[in-house]
Amino acid sequence: MATFAYTGRNRQGMVKKGEVAAKTRDEAMEQLRKQNIVVMSLDERAAKEGEGWKFEIGGGVTDKDLVVFTRQFATMINAGLPLIQALEILASQSENKQLRKAVGEVRTQVEGGATFADALRKHPKVFDELYVNMVHAGEVGGLLDTILGRLSKHIEKAMKLKAQIKSAMVYPAAILSVAVIVITVLMVWVIPIFAKMFAEMSGGKMGLPGPTQIVIDVSNFMQSYIIHLAIGAVLAGWGIKKYYGTPKGRLAMDRMFLKLPIVGELIRKTAVAKFTRTLGTLITSGVPILDGLSITAKTAGNKVIEEAIMSARMSISGGKTIAEPLSKGEVFPKMVTHMISVGETTGALDAMLGKIADFYEDEVDQAVAALTSLLEPMMMVFLGTVVGFIVVAMYLPIFQMASAIG
Repeated sequence: MATFAYTGRNRQGMVKKGEVAAKTRDEAMEQLRKQNIVVMSLDERAAKEGEGWKFEIGGGVTDKDLVVFTRQFATMINAGLPLIQALEILASQSENKQLRKAVGEVRTQVEGGATFADALRKHPKVFDELYVNMVHAGEVGGLLDTILGRLSKHIEKAMKLKAQIKSAMVYPAAILSVAVIVITVLMVWVIPIFAKMFAEMSGGKMGLPGPTQIVIDVSNFMQSYIIHLAIGAVLAGWGIKKYYGTPKGRLAMDRMFLKLPIVGELIRKTAVAKFTRTLGTLITSGVPILDGLSITAKTAGNKVIEEAIMSARMSISGGKTIAEPLSKGEVFPKMVTHMISVGETTGALDAMLGKIADFYEDEVDQAVAALTSLLEPMMMVFLGTVVGFIVVAMYLPIFQMASAIG
């Protein structure tokens, strides 16, 4: 992908300068033509040395960056600032380079006659389908500031939910990593010293206790095959990732995740909270329900749940209700489907979805707290048992030798 610097005039006759990314010069011309810019000059910008290999830590647009941008944008629009002026201000003051570049390009495209939603749609890595469709609904309904306010709140709630799941997983992952490192160090470097000492002290005449022999055998195995084990672990991780990348593999693994004890229930509650919050926000903002279900399915994060939502979408397109197909699956609890059914019947589906989301976000809070309180002692007991067994096994021959001398 090349970058072309251009100079041109827009429909008002104003001279515009900027850059456009395209594969070829003709493609760049076509992009500018769609923006109603008459090109006066177009030159390919030479790449700076090392630019193609640049790796920028934290260069991506985070949810926090998007929340700040959306909230500030809503405030400016509500205060009566013109759209282009608001975009120009936000582009100049944003601290995130990728967001600053995207907003600058959006401003250029809006100046060229594109709608705000269409301009956002050209930057899917920054503004997802949910964001674009809600902005489109706000433009059509003349409620852009209100919609942007809802969007910022929605992203904040999604951030909170994501942070809760991460907090539940970080501690056990850290303990497990420490356990693997400690056991590997003991087996590969410490145990061989004890084994050599035992052999020298007994002259090879005294048999070792069973637990000690087991630990030494495991140590010998790990010393001989440590590289093979490391390569095998990397290949296994790569294979699982590739399998999960296939539709069949993702469906099978997502179904397995939902059936896991404790963790599966947390995933289910998180999915219900995310589904109801997202769909409720979209419907409240004026997005058609079929589009809302399609967007919600794509952001579900679980293939089983995605298929259940798409089944509900097909049900609506066939003249039926949302609740009916959701109740037939095993993903959504009965209480959820009953409340959705009541919301559809009373014409207050968006409000009902909001209540379900509030309830299940509280449920996720409690589930995360319960999972953390359960995993902490379990991981400590596991680590203590393994290390304790190794230590005791290494001391048994010493006690045996002391008894023999006595």
